[in-house]
Formats: sequence, structure tokens, C-alpha cells
Amino acid sequence: MLDQTALEQFEADGFLVVEGVLDLARDVQPILDEYAALLDRLASKWYLEGKIGSRYSELPFLKRLSHVARDLADHGESFHPHLDISLQLEDGKLREDAPIHLGPAVFGLLTSSRLLDVVESVIGSEITCHPTQHVRMKLPEEFVEGITNNGQMNSMVGATEWHQDQGVFLPEADDSNVLTAWVPMTGATVANGCLMVVPRSQEDGLATHCPQAGNLYVPDQFIPFERIIPVPVKLGDVLLLNNQTLHASLSNKSDDVRWSFDLRYVPTGNPTGRPSEFPSFVARSRQEPETELRDADAWAAMWLETRAWLAGVVEVPQLTRWSADAPVCL
Repeated sequence: MLDQTALEQFEADGFLVVEGVLDLARDVQPILDEYAALLDRLASKWYLEGKIGSRYSELPFLKRLSHVARDLADHGESFHPHLDISLQLEDGKLREDAPIHLGPAVFGLLTSSRLLDVVESVIGSEITCHPTQHVRMKLPEEFVEGITNNGQMNSMVGATEWHQDQGVFLPEADDSNVLTAWVPMTGATVANGCLMVVPRSQEDGLATHCPQAGNLYVPDQFIPFERIIPVPVKLGDVLLLNNQTLHASLSNKSDDVRWSFDLRYVPTGNPTGRPSEFPSFVARSRQEPETELRDADAWAAMWLETRAWLAGVVEVPQLTRWSADAPVCL
């Protein structure tokens, strides 16, 4: 767990790199293996459907992913929803067969005892896993062209614009202590598109966010560019972020994918800022350990139930508080 000095640094700066959190054999390697197998299945399927020109099976995982993504983009399709651990709407709607990855290795990462020890240091021992979780596969710049979201850069695969995590939740969660654990599956460097933060920006409160093609961003006039610093993170380390810390990512100028998970946790009982049908679960409870979810299949079933519900509703519930009509967004 974090010592008092580290906790004070996190409280002051709004972010903290915690070194050596994850066990590479127990936490990381299962993820690498699971995603390699997933890509193998998807590439075979897409090749048979004529959507990619090759299975690219001779390439290592990250380079294979880049080539598959580019071929799919040429057919007007995106690879990313098939690898993400959350549902992605299309034009405000959700298909009954919307892709999502719900593998046991991902559940293992969400509930890693080493990661939860760090989380407990910050938000306490009663920990709920927040439903807003994502995988980000930041492709090299040469592969990003053409992979867009309604004509705009897809922030899941390209550079992410300035935002605060609190900005993506509904106002009911404004007093919730939502903690982001940003977990790299490759080393994150300036060259391959690590995060940038504005230290102590959490002191300034929530800024206005503007919606654009499914993304949210904070307009430039609210960004103190002179205070920005890059935050490289090594494999096995975890970057903690206050939910009001301004952050973005650099473009990936390397020749390989930069891969990370956005994981979020909240004290049990705090609102998540998502409809109640979105699947949060108790990841740790010192007071009532019998309430912890320990079954990866049960976690997957929760998401599939949510997908069926979202696909069946006439109108998807509101997921953001912001309007593109705000004066700063025009």
C-alpha cells in the first residue's frame, strides 16, 4: 500500500506513478495471451469475410494489430470495439450484437489484489469497480489515418484530447471519489503517446467539456499549457489520477501500438454517474467480504444483460451532462 508521503503527493499533484504494482507473470502475461488469442480469432474471421487482405499471423501481436486495423478501416470498419471491455454506442444506439471483450484475464486484472491494495490506500477498503472501463490501443500515426468517429479522430486509437474523468459522468457522481488507475500493457513513453497532465489542476474544479463525435474535450482556453508535463509509465507500474485532473495523450510517433487500460474504482455506495443498469460490482470489502464478486463469468453476464437492455430501450439514457451548444463549444 502507499505510504503517507506518496498519498500526500497524490493529494497535492492530482496524479501519481506507482512503480512495480503489477506482477508481470500473474497480472500482465494472462492479458497478453488472452488478447493474442482474441486477435487470432478475429483476424481469421475478418480474412474469411474479405475484410482484411491477410491474417498477418507471421507478425507479433502489436504489429499484427496495426495491419489488421488499417485493412478494416479501408472497409469502413473499426477494430477497437471488439477489443474494448465496455460497450460503445453507434449514433447514440446499441446493436444487440455490439462487440465487447469480457475475458477472464481482464476480470483478473480488475480484481488484482496488488492493484486493489493501491486503490484501497486512496479510497478505503470498501471498493466498487466502476462501470466506465476501457482499453486503448493507440496505433502508430501512419496507421491512424482513416480510423475516425463520424469524421473525427477516434480517441481510443489516436491521441486523446484534454479532459477530466469527472467530465464523463453524470452530476450525481460529482461528490463521488472516483479513482482512475491507468494501467499500461506496453511501456508508455513520449515517443509512443504517453499521457500528459496538468499538475494540481484538480484544485480548479470541473471545467466545461464539449461533445464532439462521441468524444468529450475541454476547450483550449481552459488549459494552462505552460504547466503541462508528460508522464511516462513503465510496464508493471500504474498511474493514479484524481477525477478532476486535466489530462490528454500525445500522438504515437513510434512504430508500434501503445496499449493501456483505463480502470476506475469508487467507494462502495458512492454514485457512479452511470445508469444503475450499468454493471458495477464490489471488488473488495474488508467489512463484508462475502459481497465481493469473484466469478469472471458472472461479471461477463452482467455486461451481456446490460447490452440486451440497452439494445431494447427506445431511447438510450443520458450518459453526459454536456451540450455542444455551450458558448465555449461554438
